[in-house]
Amino acid sequence: MRDQLKITGMTCAACSSRIEKTTGKMEGVTMASVNLTTEMLTFEYDGTPETLAAIKANVRKLGYDYIEKKDRSADKDKIAKLREIRIMKIKLLVSAVFSVPLLYIAMAHMLPGLSLPLPMAIHPMENPVNYALLQTFLILPVIGAGYRFYVVGFKAIWSRSPNMDSLIATGTSAAILFSLYGTWQVLAGNVSFAQQLYYETAGVIITLILLGKTLEAITKGRTGEAIRKLMGLTPKTASVLRDGQEVVVPVEEVLVGDIVLIRPGDKIPVDGTVLEGLSSVDESMLTGESIPVEKSPGSLVVAGSINKNGTFRFEAEKVGADTALAHIIKLVEDAQGSKAPIAKLADTVSGIFVPTVFGLAVVTFVVWMLVNGEFVWALRAFISVLVIACPCALGLATPTAIMVGTGKGAELGILIKGGEALEIAHKIRTVVLDKTGTLTVGKPQVTDVLPMGQTKEETAASLQAELNTLLQMAASIEAGSEHPLGEAIVRAAEEAKLPLVSVDEFEAIPGKGIRGKIDGVIWLAGNARFMIESGLKPEDFSQNKDQLELLANAGKTPMYIAKDGKPAGVIAVADVIKPSSQEAVKALKALGLEVVMMTGDNPLTAQAIASAAGIDRVLAEVLPEDKSKEVKRLQEEGAIVAMVGDGINDAPALAQSDLGIAIGSGTDVAMETADIVLMHSELTAVPTAIRLSAATIRNIKQNLFWAFAYNVAGIPIAAGVLYAFGGPMLNPMIAAAAMSFSSISVLLNALRLKRFK
Repeated sequence: MRDQLKITGMTCAACSSRIEKTTGKMEGVTMASVNLTTEMLTFEYDGTPETLAAIKANVRKLGYDYIEKKDRSADKDKIAKLREIRIMKIKLLVSAVFSVPLLYIAMAHMLPGLSLPLPMAIHPMENPVNYALLQTFLILPVIGAGYRFYVVGFKAIWSRSPNMDSLIATGTSAAILFSLYGTWQVLAGNVSFAQQLYYETAGVIITLILLGKTLEAITKGRTGEAIRKLMGLTPKTASVLRDGQEVVVPVEEVLVGDIVLIRPGDKIPVDGTVLEGLSSVDESMLTGESIPVEKSPGSLVVAGSINKNGTFRFEAEKVGADTALAHIIKLVEDAQGSKAPIAKLADTVSGIFVPTVFGLAVVTFVVWMLVNGEFVWALRAFISVLVIACPCALGLATPTAIMVGTGKGAELGILIKGGEALEIAHKIRTVVLDKTGTLTVGKPQVTDVLPMGQTKEETAASLQAELNTLLQMAASIEAGSEHPLGEAIVRAAEEAKLPLVSVDEFEAIPGKGIRGKIDGVIWLAGNARFMIESGLKPEDFSQNKDQLELLANAGKTPMYIAKDGKPAGVIAVADVIKPSSQEAVKALKALGLEVVMMTGDNPLTAQAIASAAGIDRVLAEVLPEDKSKEVKRLQEEGAIVAMVGDGINDAPALAQSDLGIAIGSGTDVAMETADIVLMHSELTAVPTAIRLSAATIRNIKQNLFWAFAYNVAGIPIAAGVLYAFGGPMLNPMIAAAAMSFSSISVLLNALRLKRFK
């Protein structure tokens, strides 16, 4: 069983790594993963209440707390995030108000040439006791503002899992304890210790860390905007009919089978089918399509979309967690909570980083004591190493970029189901496109109407009249047919606003065609075999014998029409290519990818569609059960393959491919099988998804590079390597500022993905 807990109190990658490792080792737990950015612990366990209780107890034992997923909502998340930011701002304000005068008092008399005024009553040379006591009182509120560093930090050390807070707590505690010792010496009469107080170092470090954490909380709040927007799409209430009366109920109380009333401007609360009324609905937040979709009886409507101008009623079919929006939210949450393979590097390093830093800090202290014997000098180096080495940036590098990347994808109607899918997408070298419903519209359409008896002398008006008559008569007799080609002809007549006429003696001949009488005249419509059996030659149905061959070469299916035993014309029907398919194929080729079309159609039809789309390689006459074998064959050739299909009959191929992309409205099968789900049916989203993947992975690599480079460069500088060769010694306060800046820079770099187009 899979479940999630939102963890509170984590501050760095060491925190998330510790929770992940201890939870994963528990009895009854098969998988545990912690995302630092979303603060989400995702785990799979045996489903027993005892194991779940043990997992929760383990989180608290490690010094953290949790919020169960069922207790979360868009409003609660937003309120909690705003409350966290408000508390951080208050702590920062308190810390700054007391640490700034503390810094001034400690440093004013030590800055030559500036002659900053310091009252004699608190001057270290004139009144060292007042000077020491005032600093002691000023540091207390700062310690109070940063108390959490000490509570969590020392608790983590006690549980043998030191984290970022442990580094801060140890470093500042060392400075404060030494200063308290100095204050005691001053009170005892040894006034020389007034020059060896380091309260301001601890105060400024805490203030700078709080500044970094406040900015981090604000920035992290922005990375979660996409999921909060999705969670906020569902309205709080719905108008339903109960016992013939309209009542407003909480959306959670809408039942399957309820009749829901929708007025202009309303948000649709659940999924269902329109029963009566006409309107247009804005589904842009779900599909990425900006054009409203027309709705009429029989149309599907989905939760979260916005009704524009009409009024209608629909029957609720999917409610609560079963709605398409709920599935989308779960997909995005799972994706943002997942880890890309590239994250394992950061996890491995972070898990051993903090204990190593403690060791390096101790070695630094010992070395400087041996080199010059100055305790204060060695202490400053010890504190600097602890403070500058915090692995926050390292822990934030991957999850933040994945969170922003998948969130941006959701805005564009591209649902990326995890970090692994995001990472694989940019490695794709071959894209296999299913034909029907992917490259093509997915349902037959009338492409050509060729009436007999045309002459060059006829006017355009008379030619159009003949064309309309043929289409009208064919549609009238096909109206009683359930054949897809017949339905296409009826649709074409309706679109041309041609009224259907009554038909007598209608007869359908399975696999061949239909027969009917209109105004006493017998009309036939069907395939070549039907015409031959009726005493007619198919080649006589066209004035230009090349026309039928051209139709066949273009992959079009001819429907022969006869009137009173004589040829009347041909209506060609085909599953036409989508207008965007050519653009999508061109974009994929521009990315350097090989594009392959796979279909069950005959080679002639398949080649016609492929040529129209600009595809060079075609796999034709492939049975549904063989599609996965064809994908495997491409993989054996060394290709990293993405399969794009409708997510139903292509499910085995989607599963076999390195990256499965389901195109369409997001069916249950597509959601389950594919790695990426495109919420609209345009193929142009495929190159967009691949480009978004490349941009996200590039962003992650930038983040990891700077995080690693920062720590690799920062620790030796803090330890005094530069000073040993004649350079400067790093002040602990500068180390604190640099550590905070590294985390913020990683977050800001990840947020650049929000500008992806």
